[in-house]
Amino acid sequence: MAQQSAQHSARAAENAPGGDGSSRVLGWATGAALLGAFLIYNSVDASEAAPPPAAAVVAQATAHAAAPPPVSAAPGLPASRPTLLTIPDIGVSAPFTPLHIGTSGKLDPPPSDNNNLAGWYAEGPTPGERGNSIVAGHVDTKTGPAVFFLLSMVKPGATAEITRADGVIAKFKVDSVETFSKNNFPDQRVYADTPNAQLRIITCGGAYDHSKKDYTDNVVVFAHLESSRQG
Repeated sequence: MAQQSAQHSARAAENAPGGDGSSRVLGWATGAALLGAFLIYNSVDASEAAPPPAAAVVAQATAHAAAPPPVSAAPGLPASRPTLLTIPDIGVSAPFTPLHIGTSGKLDPPPSDNNNLAGWYAEGPTPGERGNSIVAGHVDTKTGPAVFFLLSMVKPGATAEITRADGVIAKFKVDSVETFSKNNFPDQRVYADTPNAQLRIITCGGAYDHSKKDYTDNVVVFAHLESSRQG
């Protein structure tokens, strides 16, 4: 813990006004097409907390990159915006904020002043609806670990539940958790439309590149709708 605090302090100083990180911009690059734009979750306003656990699992996760997504037996739900994400295995319980493509052509990130906030791509399918719903959030910020700091520790078979505005709780089963280099990100595999209700949860991972003020990789959770219930 002392080492992690020291590391966090170092990057916090880097990001202090007037420091090297004072003009840092959150970069969310766009790729081919997901309802007009593929999202590649790029840099976050990261702090010098210890590198996220993803750094230790890059090789293992990449080895499973070719695994096809399963077909869900649960029927898709009507459209309804998400309000709360829970991932019990890593202690996540976070409200949602909608994310949109900004005037720059990039997806606007969640606010960096709230470490416990998940974003969802509002122009895509809502979680539980047929198709591929995209959820993204910070791994950390300059104030410390954020909502998806432990995302790479999620295991296949784990569950993620999303409460929706219509009161329905959509339960997703995790199929795989994989890490991809941002220089070789598989847009089509991550963002392509699906015939059933699926979920992608995305954050940064890998090593932190101080020269670019960005993480080198993305952690992606692949999941499918397993069931739903009225909350």
